[in-house]
Amino acid sequence: MTATPTQQLPTNDNSDDDALVAELGFDPQAVRLVKMEGRVFLQFSGAVDEGGLNVPYHLVPAQGVLARPSKWRKMDQDVKRALLRERVSERTIDELHQSVRVFVRDISGECEDHNLDAATFLGPLFEMETSEPASYLFERIEQRVAHAVERAQEERHAARTRASINLAEYPASFEVARRMPRKFIALLGPTNSGKTHRAMEALANAKSGVYLAPLRLLALENFERLQAARPHGKALAVSLVTGEERRIAEDGTHVASTVEMLDSRTPVEVAVIDEIQMLADRDRGAAWTAAVCGAPASVVYLVGAPEARRAIEALAARLECPLEVHLLKRMAPLSMDAGPVRKLRNLKRGDAVICFSRREVLMWRDMITEIGLSVATVYGNLAPEVRRAQAERFRDGSADIVVGTDALAMGLNMPIERIVMTTTVKFNGIDEEEISASLARQIAGRAGRYGVHEEGKVAGYDDETHEVMRALLKEKLAPLNATGFPVAPSLEHLHRIASVTDETSLVRLLKRFVHNIDVPDGFFYPRITEEQSERAEWLDTLPLSVAEKFMLSLVPVSTKVPSLHRAWEMWAQSLAKKKVCKLHDDIGQLAWQNLQEVEDSCRLYSAYAWLAYREPEFFPSVALAQELARSASERVDSMLQSQNAAARQRHPKKFR
Repeated sequence: MTATPTQQLPTNDNSDDDALVAELGFDPQAVRLVKMEGRVFLQFSGAVDEGGLNVPYHLVPAQGVLARPSKWRKMDQDVKRALLRERVSERTIDELHQSVRVFVRDISGECEDHNLDAATFLGPLFEMETSEPASYLFERIEQRVAHAVERAQEERHAARTRASINLAEYPASFEVARRMPRKFIALLGPTNSGKTHRAMEALANAKSGVYLAPLRLLALENFERLQAARPHGKALAVSLVTGEERRIAEDGTHVASTVEMLDSRTPVEVAVIDEIQMLADRDRGAAWTAAVCGAPASVVYLVGAPEARRAIEALAARLECPLEVHLLKRMAPLSMDAGPVRKLRNLKRGDAVICFSRREVLMWRDMITEIGLSVATVYGNLAPEVRRAQAERFRDGSADIVVGTDALAMGLNMPIERIVMTTTVKFNGIDEEEISASLARQIAGRAGRYGVHEEGKVAGYDDETHEVMRALLKEKLAPLNATGFPVAPSLEHLHRIASVTDETSLVRLLKRFVHNIDVPDGFFYPRITEEQSERAEWLDTLPLSVAEKFMLSLVPVSTKVPSLHRAWEMWAQSLAKKKVCKLHDDIGQLAWQNLQEVEDSCRLYSAYAWLAYREPEFFPSVALAQELARSASERVDSMLQSQNAAARQRHPKKFR
């Protein structure tokens, strides 16, 4: 290495200072007086040999900074002489030398342990010019080594992670499906094209089968549909399996299930995967990827929108499964009204008024009841049982109009004659944005139930909304991507990563899954939700196993609702302490809660039931949770009805 020249005090100013240093009797190359960075300081130089490494140094001792240049110039020579004699001695020089030796030995050992070049980091002892004490420079070098060690370890762990998980082999992880010959039948068409009916008929006629739904509500509806079926004059033994509920039929042959609850180990004759276009969903698409790859059925029906065709064809080819594609047309025509609705009095029985928030739904409900029409309400915060009860009131004529969010777009078959959009702008979690053409089409498709209405109608409430809907319904829908199918981490994935990296942090395991596993061609791609990542950070502060943290990160409860978030944290802390967490029969409190609070209570009980099925030892009140959830659902339905009736009593004139 080549030394960088130090800046000496100017000759015309420091000749007396040089004499003072010379009086100390030390080698002028070993002890120097330096002016730099607005300071006058001592610099000790030397070299250490450690483990075959020669490291020269030019360092400032702990008491090496003497004064600012302006103050130094004003000092009396005797004061300077006394200060130098106080700061420079054999002892101070030896102390610095020994500290360098120990430091070089430690850094060399650390670098050797991690296969790093120590000279790369120790060079600053020789090359760097600074007025900071040696301890400051040591700390900076230690930080650089620590970062290099972390990077080297990260690279090793990343390499091990890539070697442990190859996402191209993802389909092979579903052993039963992989071993059995499977055939795919895609039934693709718009809403009201009869595709689900055809698939469910095939399922009911099969000796065994499973229906995989995107929503608990649809799982419940088709559970009852299968129960009511009488193929060959005989009732089916049907089970219902959702995250929060299990109704297991004795000697059951058929299952209605939410898609996340896929049983990939029990072979069946027929599987129906509903809303297959959800493959493209940002947060839940991985569940549909898993269902297509892992449904253990001889025949798998893929039911959904036509834009999913290209994605289905790509998956079928990758899985080497034969594929039939049936494109179905809407059975009843759908058209835009000539113009917007514009006034409440222009609403009519059989209309579905669409908003995009709970607050807007309740506001429009109140405005509509004030003109004398009865209203059913449907929005995402409502439990499936409440949504179904409200929909049934619209079906049987007890309610003239249904007001709802886009929750109406999936499931809930109702005799809607006209869809009325109050807006085409929806909050996406970050900003307000125009809805997609596919969502607009799915909502609009609910109008004109086949066998009830000759055609379906769509209108905007105002001029702008009407024209935007007209444009969206004409827009050509882009096909789903035929690659990059999302795959969520399983507990097995995380355990595999942990075994090769010794990592126990859920946050870091999830990051390794997303960033480090082998994705050879990008056909399958790792995904986690933002909410899971945020939860993982907090869960890592608790003494929980990886399995427990992973399970808690998936509890279906909104962390954006303070009361629900507090309950989730309490459950996690309770599990960390291995304390039994029982529910109390506090059904009485529902009587004094407002509508929002009762809705949240219902969601809390359902989330507890979800947890109880997975950790029954510590959350034993599953039956009570389900009973309380049902009571809360009934209370919500009753409150909605009471509010509706009260509004109509205030405005008794019946609208005709």
